Amino acid sequence: MIALGMTLLMISGEFDLSVGSVFGFAPIVMWTFYNAHITSLEVGFLMAMAIAAVIGFVNGWLVTRLKIPSFLVTLGMLLVVRGTALYITSGFPQRTWAANSPLMAIIVGEFSIGELRIHTSLLWFILFAIILGYVLTQSKVGNWIQAAGGNPEAARARGVRVSRTKILLFILTAVLSAYAGVTSSIRVSAANPNSGTQYELEVIAMVVIGGTALTGGRGTIIGTVIGVLILRMMRNGIVLIGVPGLAYNIFIGAIILGMMALHSWLERRHHAGT
Repeated sequence: MIALGMTLLMISGEFDLSVGSVFGFAPIVMWTFYNAHITSLEVGFLMAMAIAAVIGFVNGWLVTRLKIPSFLVTLGMLLVVRGTALYITSGFPQRTWAANSPLMAIIVGEFSIGELRIHTSLLWFILFAIILGYVLTQSKVGNWIQAAGGNPEAARARGVRVSRTKILLFILTAVLSAYAGVTSSIRVSAANPNSGTQYELEVIAMVVIGGTALTGGRGTIIGTVIGVLILRMMRNGIVLIGVPGLAYNIFIGAIILGMMALHSWLERRHHAGT
């Protein structure tokens, strides 16, 4: 889910390093309010999504209005959000028991078709992918996103609101990260302030493997879905063949370097051909 939002953001020419910390922080917010009997679980969920949207807005505003590179802005936000989650919880996971809540059934429930058991979280992922894929390829918003990443000055000259588009994409990416974090916390029955650590690098790798250019202007949702499947299968595969799971980061780093080299080579060929 995080990779879907990151795809649109990277196509627009930006990226977000704070997604992993938002992934861990959002469920902390929801379950802290619920366990303290301050709100219902549903209200806590909405508050977590709203706070994530504010984080995304701040990221986008700092990048577009103050012209600070997204790398620096989101790196700083990563530390702020992660530190806040650790401070609130004193570093301890939060209890996530609310078995009778309709919200939990909607987010991570499951149903059977014959002998096949399907989690609703998978259906949400497919739904988000279809919606964002349609927006990117079949709407004028998709054209704005690609124009913002390909040639922002030309896009502005044609009336595209580049700054507003990027801010909305930062918000979308943060909200999807928060939703993914809540989903994960319910699935594993724990809201850990350290969850999502290094997810930002893995998500970027998924998006890059899917064909999205790091420089912006080009990418697809279906490519990202394929990138997600490749990395998930790779993670399971290296464990099955006996490679220590901790070596997975070696493969992630190598993939990012390899795809950057491939993109650079393809760009040089394109320019040489023109």
